[in-house]
Amino acid sequence: MTTRRSPLAMAVLGLLAYQPLHPYGMQSLIKQWGKDEVINVGQRTTLYKTINRLHDAGLITVHQTERDQQYPERTVYALTEQGREALQRWMGEMLTTPRNEFPEFPAALSFLPILTPEQTLGFLRERHELLQVRLARLEAALGEAGVPRVSLLETEYLRAATESELRWVTGVLDDLRAGRLTWSEERLRAFASDHLEIPED
Repeated sequence: MTTRRSPLAMAVLGLLAYQPLHPYGMQSLIKQWGKDEVINVGQRTTLYKTINRLHDAGLITVHQTERDQQYPERTVYALTEQGREALQRWMGEMLTTPRNEFPEFPAALSFLPILTPEQTLGFLRERHELLQVRLARLEAALGEAGVPRVSLLETEYLRAATESELRWVTGVLDDLRAGRLTWSEERLRAFASDHLEIPED
């Protein structure tokens, strides 16, 4: 049985490559190691669905069931040999092949004409401030002493991507303020009527 790869599924297999874990332990380690910057593990139900999918596909197996008076019964999972092979294959595919992941920000930019230049200026100014905060947080994480660089490569990548986006947003804000980037509904409607053809059914 094949299963679709995802960052969360890869993370589960990656954690189990170190040692058997129960779901709460997986979620805790992802957050403790700061991997929740790149792995969406906020919803426990999504994690459980992913674990069930990996189990059904034979990539992980039940290692043992823990019973403790303080906690509910916990199922501990371990990586199978098939899961180890899938992890290696997924890592290779994710590292080598650029993929359009359809993030929200470019999607919103593609419909920017719905807003006015003034609205856009306000929204992007707020994003600019939040990007500065995010960049400072990433810089602080990279400055932690004693952490091997290989454990921080995703943070380096996020810093580089955030720096690049901050420069781009700064340039767009400058153009909006100076009037070099502007539009109006009337002009856009005129452009659409002259250049766009809506296909018929």
